[in-house]
Amino acid sequence: MNSAVVNPAPSAELRAATAHLDAPFNVIDLDRARANLHDLIDRAAGKPLRIATKSVRLKNLLIDVLGHDSVTGLMAATLDEALWLHAEGVSDDIVVAYPTVTRSALQKLVSNAAARAAITVMVDSVAHLDLIGEQVTAAYSESSGEPLPSVQVCLDIDCAYSFSGARFGALRSPVRTMSDVARLVSALVRRPYLQLVGVMGYESQIAGVGDAGASARAAVIRTMQKASRKDVAERRAALVTGVEALLRAHEKPPLRFVNGGGTGSIESTAAEDAVTEIAAGSGILSAPLFDTYTSFQARPAQWFVLPVLRIPARDVATVYGGGRIASGPANPDRLPTPVFPAGLKFARDEGPGEVQTPLLGAAANDLSIGDHVWFRHTKAGEGFEFTNQVHVFSGGTLIDQWPTYRGEGIELS
Repeated sequence: MNSAVVNPAPSAELRAATAHLDAPFNVIDLDRARANLHDLIDRAAGKPLRIATKSVRLKNLLIDVLGHDSVTGLMAATLDEALWLHAEGVSDDIVVAYPTVTRSALQKLVSNAAARAAITVMVDSVAHLDLIGEQVTAAYSESSGEPLPSVQVCLDIDCAYSFSGARFGALRSPVRTMSDVARLVSALVRRPYLQLVGVMGYESQIAGVGDAGASARAAVIRTMQKASRKDVAERRAALVTGVEALLRAHEKPPLRFVNGGGTGSIESTAAEDAVTEIAAGSGILSAPLFDTYTSFQARPAQWFVLPVLRIPARDVATVYGGGRIASGPANPDRLPTPVFPAGLKFARDEGPGEVQTPLLGAAANDLSIGDHVWFRHTKAGEGFEFTNQVHVFSGGTLIDQWPTYRGEGIELS
């Protein structure tokens, strides 16, 4: 099996449209991003998508995506980000994907009724409930006897797969068993200022690990993922059923949503009856980590471009910057990928540098000082942390410049 990625290089039309720009710069192909969204929707088979904002980090693109009826809302990385997106009018349905321990953000949420109705925060421990409770209690004590403000919460359950002592999947929530669920839900329902509205489980060992290729490793991944799909579906259904039973027993409203999946697991997650919506984000801009899946075709829609500064030797061209390393394990697959001109590679002893990056290969001999070299960042969205704006290409021309989160003053890391 081989990767189904289309040509990762920018089109000739895109290169022509940006030839006059001074590098460094970032660019997205909006037509490709919209086509990618439609692919995600088709793969979800009728279940709505919730867009993971960390894999986009462009407010204008989020607004564009939310215009589609099949997109139900956003999944933000932080509560501060969610509060900003809500205040900007981007969405009134935002789930924060990770627990919040920032007291100032919780204070803002508790004191804003409109934000509380729009934003759901993530919990997986009693300590998270206590942190929220501190801010609610403080607000209540200052409110001259007004009713306790109600905060919407979502329970994060562990969807990693274990086999023969090995664990496959992200180290996220400690909520793994029905007894874990019962302890947390029981603690939650005793707090009248909390409303449990959702359950989330992220099967990263399927959603975030490519399975394409003929190698022994790829074959092992496919075997693991096949077993994991069955295991996740059974455990998630059982835990969701348990949560709903506990809510009924305590005469609490039923869950509004059960969120699962990611770009790489949409088909299998959508097939689960317990899941009501699918999380996805990386598939919109399609970074290299999502080139290696057999279930869908990646369509690259984002690049960054660096200028040639020097020609130090034959078969070598040195560009400005380049050290845009992605988060995750310190492996070669976290390095940016030079994609145009084709055939360039990093110098083994230097790699992508802070202020300059030598690139090796015969293609370097066709480059001149000031020429553009095109790269892909390993992870969707994260590459925009290096720039304040992105050029937007659509219909064969540049149509706009959009501020990134960084350009808007929003920090995720």
